[in-house]
Amino acid sequence: MAADDNADTWKDFHEAVNMTAAELEKWLASDESNSVGQKSDGGESTGHESGRHIVKILNAKKSELSDGDYAHMRKVVGYTRRHLAQRPSGDISDTAWRYSLMNWGHDPVKS
Repeated sequence: MAADDNADTWKDFHEAVNMTAAELEKWLASDESNSVGQKSDGGESTGHESGRHIVKILNAKKSELSDGDYAHMRKVVGYTRRHLAQRPSGDISDTAWRYSLMNWGHDPVKS
């Protein structure tokens, strides 16, 4: 993967993820976080697992990131963009839509 691609991925990821590592860790520990998402084996949801990886990425130095981390960052950007395009009407404060996005590091009500 070219360094330019990783630089673009880094920028896009940090635009998509608007929660800090601390905010995301606190969120992932909540009942609301665990109440949403697709669970393949009845265990942890895909989004919740993604959130834990995002915390790891946010806490890492840029030089410590692996190709796998960059691949996950691209997945996060794609998911966030697709999900934001499906915004429901009305108040989104307490919706599964928002909670799911937050598991991926983006809080749509955060300015």
